[in-house]
Amino acid sequence: MTERLSIVSWNINSVRFRIEIVERFLREEQPDILCLQETKVIDGSFPRAAFEALGYTHIVLHGQRMHHGVAILSKVPLYEDDRLDWQANGEARHVGVRLENGLRLENVYVPAGGDIPDRDENPKFGQKLDFLDRMTEWSKDLGDEKVLLVGDFNVAPLESDVWSHKQLLKVVSHTPIEVETLDRLKAANDWVDLGRHFVPAPERLYTWWSYRAKDWTVGDRGRRLDHMWASPALAPHARSHKVFEACRSWLKPSDHIPILTEFAL
Repeated sequence: MTERLSIVSWNINSVRFRIEIVERFLREEQPDILCLQETKVIDGSFPRAAFEALGYTHIVLHGQRMHHGVAILSKVPLYEDDRLDWQANGEARHVGVRLENGLRLENVYVPAGGDIPDRDENPKFGQKLDFLDRMTEWSKDLGDEKVLLVGDFNVAPLESDVWSHKQLLKVVSHTPIEVETLDRLKAANDWVDLGRHFVPAPERLYTWWSYRAKDWTVGDRGRRLDHMWASPALAPHARSHKVFEACRSWLKPSDHIPILTEFAL
């Protein structure tokens, strides 16, 4: 029997501050599972009741006060949750679960990396590259499992993933060294980039627009920082992929938009 399963990833940039748009999105789209990044709240203060009222009664949290934080909210049971410290300093940037059908779901918030793309001048940039390297080592041991890796990777890898490849080559998130590091991660498990599987390059595909622009639609200076990657065993089960640009114009929006993939398992 084939089961349809829809999974959303969204860097919400403070779940309590934006709970109204999260509730609106869940009512309108009704995904089975929602993965959030940058929740910015400790587990004890997470707004569980709002999600439970909408049927998301299976909740796995890895929170941190005022910074970072990830969460998985689900209508279907979740098992075997873990929290990997790819940052190597205790920051809340990963949570992983397993579903009844055996699918592994890994939700990650990769560090932004600061403003200077040099690990000597900017230690945060080095931490970002090291984070991705640790993910690469982890990926090598996954074997033939059905795994979905989602989250804010804070890297826009392709030329068509940014509004101007030439102008952003020296801007953190699109520098050659970040792209090369992400490519090594991708190769470590032959991950399938579902966004570009369904929306092939060079077609425009963005998930983030800076708050610095008063009107994010003017100039359309977007980047594709949010991703869903499927392991080779899972990728053939993906049926569709969607980005929700309209959410960027909602009241008190995140600078990121939700992305959704539907699977038939």
